[in-house]
Amino acid sequence: MSEQKQGDYRTRTDICLRCPQGCEVQTMLGPDDEILNISGNKCKLGREYVEQEIRDPRRVLPTSVRVKNGTRPLVPVWTPEPMPKGMIMDLAAESRKIEVEAPVHVGDVVLDDWRGLGIRLVASGEVERAE
Repeated sequence: MSEQKQGDYRTRTDICLRCPQGCEVQTMLGPDDEILNISGNKCKLGREYVEQEIRDPRRVLPTSVRVKNGTRPLVPVWTPEPMPKGMIMDLAAESRKIEVEAPVHVGDVVLDDWRGLGIRLVASGEVERAE
Protein backbone atom coordinates (compact mmCIF):
# COMPACT_ATOMS: atom_id res chain seq x y z
CA MET A 1 0.00 0.00 0.00
CA SER A 2 1.28 3.44 -0.89
CA GLU A 3 -0.30 6.73 0.01
CA GLN A 4 -0.15 10.37 -1.13
CA LYS A 5 -1.58 13.34 0.71
CA GLN A 6 -3.23 16.21 -1.18
CA GLY A 7 -4.44 18.80 1.32
CA ASP A 8 -7.23 17.22 3.37
CA TYR A 9 -7.53 14.35 0.90
CA ARG A 10 -5.45 11.19 0.54
CA THR A 11 -5.00 8.83 -2.35
CA ARG A 12 -3.87 5.32 -1.58
CA THR A 13 -2.93 2.51 -3.92
CA ASP A 14 -3.46 -1.11 -2.89
CA ILE A 15 -2.70 -4.27 -4.82
CA CYS A 16 -5.76 -6.46 -4.60
CA LEU A 17 -5.08 -10.01 -3.43
CA ARG A 18 -8.56 -11.44 -3.94
CA CYS A 19 -7.94 -12.89 -7.43
CA PRO A 20 -4.93 -13.67 -9.64
CA GLN A 21 -5.15 -10.38 -11.59
CA GLY A 22 -3.48 -8.36 -8.80
CA CYS A 23 -5.11 -5.05 -9.77
CA GLU A 24 -3.63 -1.78 -8.55
CA VAL A 25 -6.63 -0.12 -6.98
CA GLN A 26 -6.56 3.61 -6.27
CA THR A 27 -8.80 5.03 -3.57
CA MET A 28 -9.43 8.67 -2.78
CA LEU A 29 -10.25 9.33 0.87
CA GLY A 30 -11.80 12.45 2.32
CA PRO A 31 -10.82 14.33 5.48
CA ASP A 32 -12.65 11.84 7.72
CA ASP A 33 -11.31 8.81 5.80
CA GLU A 34 -14.58 8.38 3.93
CA ILE A 35 -14.17 6.65 0.60
CA LEU A 36 -14.82 9.14 -2.19
CA ASN A 37 -13.70 7.13 -5.21
CA ILE A 38 -12.29 3.70 -6.04
CA SER A 39 -10.75 2.96 -9.44
CA GLY A 40 -8.41 0.51 -11.14
CA ASN A 41 -10.18 -2.67 -10.08
CA LYS A 42 -11.14 -5.00 -12.93
CA CYS A 43 -13.78 -6.85 -10.92
CA LYS A 44 -16.00 -6.26 -7.90
CA LEU A 45 -13.59 -8.20 -5.67
CA GLY A 46 -11.08 -5.35 -5.94
CA ARG A 47 -13.57 -2.87 -4.59
CA GLU A 48 -14.58 -5.20 -1.75
CA TYR A 49 -10.92 -5.89 -0.90
CA VAL A 50 -10.01 -2.19 -0.66
CA GLU A 51 -13.12 -1.31 1.35
CA GLN A 52 -12.23 -4.08 3.82
CA GLU A 53 -8.58 -2.94 4.01
CA ILE A 54 -9.65 0.62 4.82
CA ARG A 55 -12.47 -0.12 7.26
CA ASP A 56 -11.36 -3.30 9.01
CA PRO A 57 -8.10 -4.88 7.80
CA ARG A 58 -7.89 -8.57 8.68
CA ARG A 59 -5.24 -11.25 8.39
CA VAL A 60 -4.76 -14.96 9.06
CA LEU A 61 -2.01 -15.75 11.57
CA PRO A 62 0.15 -18.80 10.84
CA THR A 63 2.42 -19.65 13.77
CA SER A 64 3.41 -22.62 15.93
CA VAL A 65 3.03 -23.76 19.53
CA ARG A 66 5.13 -26.04 21.71
CA VAL A 67 4.30 -29.72 22.09
CA LYS A 68 4.94 -31.69 25.28
CA ASN A 69 5.91 -35.39 24.97
CA GLY A 70 5.83 -35.25 21.17
CA THR A 71 8.07 -36.55 18.40
CA ARG A 72 8.57 -32.90 17.40
CA PRO A 73 8.90 -29.85 19.65
CA LEU A 74 6.43 -27.66 17.71
CA VAL A 75 3.19 -28.00 15.80
CA PRO A 76 2.01 -25.49 13.17
CA VAL A 77 -1.23 -23.68 13.95
CA TRP A 78 -3.26 -20.95 12.31
CA THR A 79 -6.36 -18.81 12.66
CA PRO A 80 -8.75 -20.32 10.10
CA GLU A 81 -10.79 -17.10 10.01
CA PRO A 82 -9.09 -13.74 9.39
CA MET A 83 -8.71 -11.67 12.53
CA PRO A 84 -8.23 -7.92 13.05
CA LYS A 85 -4.79 -7.00 11.75
CA GLY A 86 -4.02 -4.88 14.84
CA MET A 87 -4.30 -7.93 17.12
CA ILE A 88 -1.88 -10.20 15.24
CA MET A 89 1.17 -9.39 17.37
CA ASP A 90 -0.76 -9.86 20.64
CA LEU A 91 -1.97 -13.31 19.62
CA ALA A 92 1.49 -14.23 18.30
CA ALA A 93 2.99 -13.30 21.68
CA GLU A 94 0.36 -15.29 23.53
CA SER A 95 0.91 -18.34 21.30
CA ARG A 96 4.53 -18.51 22.55
CA LYS A 97 3.13 -19.35 26.02
CA ILE A 98 0.95 -22.23 24.80
CA GLU A 99 2.07 -25.85 25.18
CA VAL A 100 -0.13 -28.75 24.11
CA GLU A 101 0.15 -32.43 24.96
CA ALA A 102 0.94 -34.88 22.15
CA PRO A 103 -0.59 -36.35 20.09
CA VAL A 104 -1.79 -33.37 18.07
CA HIS A 105 -3.83 -33.82 14.89
CA VAL A 106 -4.79 -31.52 12.04
CA GLY A 107 -7.94 -29.67 13.04
CA ASP A 108 -7.39 -29.86 16.80
CA VAL A 109 -8.40 -26.56 18.41
CA VAL A 110 -5.40 -25.35 20.40
CA LEU A 111 -6.94 -22.08 21.59
CA ASP A 112 -10.68 -21.41 21.49
CA ASP A 113 -12.40 -18.01 21.67
CA TRP A 114 -9.29 -15.90 22.34
CA ARG A 115 -10.23 -12.87 24.46
CA GLY A 116 -13.89 -13.70 23.92
CA LEU A 117 -13.60 -12.63 20.27
CA GLY A 118 -14.28 -16.02 18.69
CA ILE A 119 -10.70 -16.23 17.39
CA ARG A 120 -9.32 -19.78 17.33
CA LEU A 121 -5.88 -21.31 16.84
CA VAL A 122 -6.20 -24.64 15.04
CA ALA A 123 -3.48 -27.25 14.40
CA SER A 124 -2.45 -27.53 10.77
CA GLY A 125 0.06 -30.33 11.31
CA GLU A 126 0.49 -33.62 13.09
CA VAL A 127 2.75 -34.50 16.04
CA GLU A 128 2.71 -38.05 17.39
CA ARG A 129 3.37 -38.94 21.00
CA ALA A 130 6.96 -39.89 21.77
CA GLU A 131 7.39 -43.43 23.12
